[in-house]
Amino acid sequence: MLRRLYVWTMDKAAGPFAEYWLALFAFVEASFFPIPPHPVLGLMCLANPKRAIRYAIITTLASVAGGLLGYAIGHFLFASIGEQLLHALHLTQSFPYAACKLRGDAGFLAIIVKGATPIPFKLITITAGFIGMPLGKFVLASVISRSISFLIVGILFRLFGAPIKAWIDKYLGLAVVGFVALVVAGFFAAAMVSHGGGKTDECSGATMHSITASA
Repeated sequence: MLRRLYVWTMDKAAGPFAEYWLALFAFVEASFFPIPPHPVLGLMCLANPKRAIRYAIITTLASVAGGLLGYAIGHFLFASIGEQLLHALHLTQSFPYAACKLRGDAGFLAIIVKGATPIPFKLITITAGFIGMPLGKFVLASVISRSISFLIVGILFRLFGAPIKAWIDKYLGLAVVGFVALVVAGFFAAAMVSHGGGKTDECSGATMHSITASA
């Protein structure tokens, strides 16, 4: 069954509307959708390694555009929509620490670093809008962080796509286990944000009340 699902997904990834679905997936993930676009990007790159960098650029641009929606939600609709989104995505505890970090002088670097990790990008975008980070600064940092995250995938598949596909075709079960491990690592990374990565710093004691009171 797993093999049939893999073949079906690969066919769809090489279909005529694949790029539109990839862009939509990246757009919504940056603002409210819980699943990252990397699996879709990876499958499309596997299906057509020669277009891998093009797919990575599409994903980057769509993710930045979706990040602007997340920014708008955080800036204009936090009370009515933003808080509910954070709660639904289990990011409420992570929000105060993220807000404190982005509000500081190192906020630009924080977006670059966090946006290129498994930590949910929607947490960054909503938080940046809430604290009122300058829009130009936010967009530039988002472009850099998303480029790092997606172009690495595109370049690797462009260079090694055929061998990677051959390996997955042979060891599909092991590849699925590896993907699940990455998803778990992403949730773990998000949880670590709410505790300041296990370190004590000026943002470790941030609370929802202190963040909203200073907004």
